[in-house]
Amino acid sequence: MRLYEFEAKQVLAKQGVPLPKRTFAKTPEEAEAAAAAIAGPVVLKSQVLSGGRMKAGGVLFADDPQTAKTHAATILALEINGQQPAGVLVEERRNIAQEYFAAVTWDGRAKRPVIIFSDMGGIDIEEVAETHPDHISRTTFSPSRPFSDYTAKVAVASVGVTGNELAPLTRIVAALARTFLQYDLTLAEINPLVKLDDGSIMALDSHMDMEDEARGAQRTLLTELAIPDSDTRQARPPTQFEIDGALVDSADTRGVAGRVVEFDGDMGLVIGAGGGSLTLFDAVRGAGGKPANYCEIGGNPSVNKAANLTKLVLSKPGVQKIAVMMNVVSNTRADMMARGVIKGCLDAGRVPADTIAIFRIPGSWEEEAVKILQQYGVEYVDRTVSMHEAAGRAVAKMGN
Repeated sequence: MRLYEFEAKQVLAKQGVPLPKRTFAKTPEEAEAAAAAIAGPVVLKSQVLSGGRMKAGGVLFADDPQTAKTHAATILALEINGQQPAGVLVEERRNIAQEYFAAVTWDGRAKRPVIIFSDMGGIDIEEVAETHPDHISRTTFSPSRPFSDYTAKVAVASVGVTGNELAPLTRIVAALARTFLQYDLTLAEINPLVKLDDGSIMALDSHMDMEDEARGAQRTLLTELAIPDSDTRQARPPTQFEIDGALVDSADTRGVAGRVVEFDGDMGLVIGAGGGSLTLFDAVRGAGGKPANYCEIGGNPSVNKAANLTKLVLSKPGVQKIAVMMNVVSNTRADMMARGVIKGCLDAGRVPADTIAIFRIPGSWEEEAVKILQQYGVEYVDRTVSMHEAAGRAVAKMGN
């Protein structure tokens, strides 16, 4: 789950990271008032969940409130990478003497968090790593121990930073690392982290991604940021289909029918079980299928929950058939899943035999599920048919 820049800066402010004066505005009039309150030159930044704002014209500068109002109107009407801005961040404009890059993310090979630091901020870190590898450091640390400022100091000093900048940069990088750990983030980034012409250090931009599974544990923070449970944003705001999927999951505490993601395809998917959803999604695409959605269902959902997820998937324009597939399950009753998807099809006005391309949920109460599906002419396959083969059979029935 990705945070907007203005939200990420709220998180940094909680950690005491120095930030410019700023106000989040949703209208040109609010932007004008914000610029008047700052009483000086400002920068206005589009609040979207993707990069490339500057190149797209989503970052503009103003010397007075009236110009800020005009620029805000332009930015708020500007679509960037298919996204309409949630608002505009009006921020005091400062004179920069030096730019740095600081980020904390997860190192998959080391299986530990890693601090990435460079004294060449403001540009893509991949470009720095390729052209100036001596200007970038990578410092891993343990997530199970209290974070030490010394680790942050090593990361900063490794690129040659000394003198008056070392201590304040160390404090900010340490705060960034603690933020990463405290809020279950997958990315905490400041770019650029700058030294101003008066010698002070400040974070001018920030990006943060949070583990989707951490929403429950981080409910207090999300409430402070006014992010509702239905806001399932990733690298973009959630679609109405995805919001409706979150509501299906939250409306019934039995089991899970979550992480619904919309795609532009014609095969609906009701899939899950122990990582099986990712495997099955890839298997459908590998067989030439075009998924209309991704989702995860499991944890023994009720009949109504399975039915409501099925109805949601079938409500998506262009969906011809659905594939109901899971890995071998023990805590999810196959018969309840069968009843649920059949009910969902009937409630949606669909004939189950024509709508369910395949049903593969081997495990608990499997024999009862088979009996139910046979009554409606739905093909069932057991565990002797691999997930990849089942996905292939489902795609073949699409007739694409």
